[in-house]
Amino acid sequence: MSDGETMSSAATGTAPERAAGAPALPREALEIAAGYAFAGPALELGALLWDGSCLPDAQIRVPLPMLNRHGLVAGATGTGKTKTLQLIAEQLAAQGVPVFLADIKGDVSGISAPGEPGTKVQERAREVGQEWTPGGCPAEFYALGGLGHGIPVRATVTAFGPVLLSKVLQLNRTQEQSLGLIFHYADRKGLELVDLKDLRAVVAFLTSDEGKQELKGIGGLSTATAGVVLRSLTAFEAQGMSPFFGEPEFDTSELTRLAPDGRGVVSVLELPAVQEKPQLFSTFLMWLLADLFHDLPEVGDADRPKLVFFFDEAHLLFSDASKAFLDSITQTVRLIRSKGVGVFFVTQTPKDVPADVLAQLGNRVQHALRAFTPDDQKALKATVKTFPDSPYDLEEVLMGLGTGEAVVTVLSEKGAPTPVAATRLRAPRSLMGPVEAGALDRAVRESPLYGRYAQAVDRESAYEKLTGSPDSEASASPSPSSRPRGGTGAGREAGHSGGRSRPEEEPSVVEQVVGSGLFKSLARSVGTQIGREITRSVFGTARKRR
Repeated sequence: MSDGETMSSAATGTAPERAAGAPALPREALEIAAGYAFAGPALELGALLWDGSCLPDAQIRVPLPMLNRHGLVAGATGTGKTKTLQLIAEQLAAQGVPVFLADIKGDVSGISAPGEPGTKVQERAREVGQEWTPGGCPAEFYALGGLGHGIPVRATVTAFGPVLLSKVLQLNRTQEQSLGLIFHYADRKGLELVDLKDLRAVVAFLTSDEGKQELKGIGGLSTATAGVVLRSLTAFEAQGMSPFFGEPEFDTSELTRLAPDGRGVVSVLELPAVQEKPQLFSTFLMWLLADLFHDLPEVGDADRPKLVFFFDEAHLLFSDASKAFLDSITQTVRLIRSKGVGVFFVTQTPKDVPADVLAQLGNRVQHALRAFTPDDQKALKATVKTFPDSPYDLEEVLMGLGTGEAVVTVLSEKGAPTPVAATRLRAPRSLMGPVEAGALDRAVRESPLYGRYAQAVDRESAYEKLTGSPDSEASASPSPSSRPRGGTGAGREAGHSGGRSRPEEEPSVVEQVVGSGLFKSLARSVGTQIGREITRSVFGTARKRR
């Protein structure tokens, strides 16, 4: 039986039959196995572990339609979470479901190449009743701002929105509200914020004598708060962050593509180059998800997900997050299921995920946990409480699981939790490790998307309007109607300073805005302009015109 096939017993919805000559399964094991005998299409996870033995006749599976009900893949470092993601992703792709994966350590790129046969792989396949054959998946590789091996992924500041940008800049609640006011003004007046320089120019304008009047009726912007925002932006750019904002902006519908042969494309976001900037990449992942949420149409209960999105290092998203930010995550996760998108959070323990979000994760794959400290013990006990009642001593089982083993419970075809099953997981068919860097670069350059996103584009936006700057790059760049949809201005900053702002640049921007000969007339015209106010989602991200 191949990975894409279902068991014959599953096709009839009956309990699995034991192989000829094999010992009968214990009653408890039969009851567990019967809970995974689904009639429809399903992904094969592995074989049941019971009383120290692996039972290949008791297959543990997850129904394909239930993968938009979200899930959790958790476990201590080195327990096999990445291989579990690979196993699930390649089976989804084989069944025509696109997948998004974040590759933080650089070891997921192997999903595009066939795996290498070996003694360990063959032994694992024999133990779990898997007919293992090597096979890779159609894949696209992306990189935030083009830093690393991948097609550049950028967002405009306007599209990213004030809530997510506040998280990246580590602003407090008051400063976040003030940043929201700045975005509201820019949206209403048609001042498009393409890159960070645009945002600095608008802040400088609103703190000038002329600009202060613009916000007077809705609370105003204090000089002290504006100073904090400007300093945060300058520090952010000094760390080399500006390439992530600009144009062409990434169209998240690219993540829902199918290959010509009908398989789902696996989109891999390569993050090794920015793994030391966790606040940035975790928030960017949330932007991708939020953008999908408000752009995709409602599909209801489909026979398969439109996309499965794996959110790696999920604890980084929730740490130090404001209540408004957490509420937005909860609402997005709750509602995006109806858009056909399944979200799997990947972290070490369930306690890393807020209770309101955890309650929506019906599919659980929990790898081993270690209990070396009192805090570890608390985490272990808390994890056990998140599972349904079972005949296992879960505390003991979770501490004793080996690499590539996990405790599983999923949602059945009727939406009810399946019995808890200790499982020895199957071996991925794709390469369990990174592909060679040269091959990765070739795959990126040969992608049909490379020409669309590789070259950063600069055009007239808020900075040029407020300073009257005759930017030669802007005048030479194509108009919005002739450019690819979206884009970010990483190129503007990168073009002037290699993506890194000099400490003295920020005051010069303020001086350019306030000192411009066109400033007063522009202030008057902008102040009286009939705005094309941008509609924003629950997360404050801008809705785009497709």
